[in-house]
Amino acid sequence: MGGSNELKNRSRADYPFILEYRTRWSDNDMYDHMNNSIYNFLYDSVVNTYLIERCGLHPPTSSQYGLVVHSHNNYFGSIAFPAVAELGLRVNELGKSSVRYEIALFEKGVERVKSVGEFVHVFVDRDTGRPATSGMNQDLRNGLSKILARASSSKL
Repeated sequence: MGGSNELKNRSRADYPFILEYRTRWSDNDMYDHMNNSIYNFLYDSVVNTYLIERCGLHPPTSSQYGLVVHSHNNYFGSIAFPAVAELGLRVNELGKSSVRYEIALFEKGVERVKSVGEFVHVFVDRDTGRPATSGMNQDLRNGLSKILARASSSKL
């Protein structure tokens, strides 16, 4: 993922998949902005929405599923109820059984990005709970390739 200044300049155009989220009163904390833990909840939600809608993942029955092995977030501004968040998603690296996502949170109607985070999934076989020896299945790879930010893939 890029440096802090590079990330601060992210725009919606940097993300091929956008998911809207209407904030809830309970998302706010005592400082009158969305609690940090909600960002992780939203990042997980946009990733899994994409996997289910665009990659054929069916979490209860798929032979493979993604385990989050790394995540972090850079905060540049706050958002609060009743704002509508727009979550941008892209893939920065696609490995044999792993994927590095970049997620940005924007406030609807506001140009500047509020946060940029990263999730790393390792896809494991349901039967063993270990990384898929043959790599992620082709439906996952095809779907994730469509939002890959770089032309070249690299192993994670």
